[in-house]
Amino acid sequence: MDRLPCVLLSTTTDLRGLFGAALEEIADRVEILDHPAQTPERVRLALGWRPPADALARYPNLAALCSIAAGVDNLLACPGRPPDLPVVRVVDPNQARAMSGFVLWHVIGHQRRFQAYAENQRDRLWRRLYARDAGAVPVGILGYGKIGRRVAGDLAALGFPVRAWSRTPQAADPGITHHHGPDGLAAMLGASEVLVNLLPLTAETRGILDAALFARLRPGGYLIQVGRGEHLVEADLLAALASGHLAGAALDVFATEPLPAAHPFWDHPAIRITPHEACEASPRAVARTLLAAAEAVREGRVPPDTVDPARGY
Repeated sequence: MDRLPCVLLSTTTDLRGLFGAALEEIADRVEILDHPAQTPERVRLALGWRPPADALARYPNLAALCSIAAGVDNLLACPGRPPDLPVVRVVDPNQARAMSGFVLWHVIGHQRRFQAYAENQRDRLWRRLYARDAGAVPVGILGYGKIGRRVAGDLAALGFPVRAWSRTPQAADPGITHHHGPDGLAAMLGASEVLVNLLPLTAETRGILDAALFARLRPGGYLIQVGRGEHLVEADLLAALASGHLAGAALDVFATEPLPAAHPFWDHPAIRITPHEACEASPRAVARTLLAAAEAVREGRVPPDTVDPARGY
């Protein structure tokens, strides 16, 4: 069987360095090429993350563009992408588990006041702090896809009251209160102290984490931002923290990455920063996704896990 040629396209990530070993496992069916490929007309697939702006125009016979993650916003926005070119995301159960662990770490940290204990240790203070029961810390989740469902279920299993919001109606899992649409968003926010953002980035969700949204949360609220950096209006977060309406925030994604050294988030005592590492798709999951796309292209099918460009996910 001829191998299907796939080109690696990224301006920010060494795709061969990160995924080379896993891609080697499918090398009998997918031929991995570096950009720019010497014979671009042969290339049928691309594996990409923030591709070069002019790259897609070089490959006239592309049949699918595969992401290295669950997010595909940077691929959908790539200049020169044919509107009918399928864009494929990674679906990895391990990624959902990793994200859930990351979110639980921050929710429990807020509940149990871990930051205050860190300050006590710094000041050599032996001081016990009041620990609230999980049932007194309601959590709201923006986004109820595969990852959102895993996060919601794990939080509910620990006793946190959980509400989840999505754009359209969905059947909720046991123990989860589900909301949808504009009215549902307002209801979910008003009942939440901790807010976890897991939304995809679309025209509708860009800038959604703003002053109006923060004002709807319960006083003393806490933001866990693991969606996309462009969801957050940074000045509005700083203002909400300064007013005391928000008690803190855990930020893993940023509009500009790496976060500039002079950014005020670095020195803010109520903000916890991690470098976009809440969860990542495993190399083998990326390779499996690419192989499934290759087999679909070979058979004339739409690849599994192709996103809806109109929705952005």
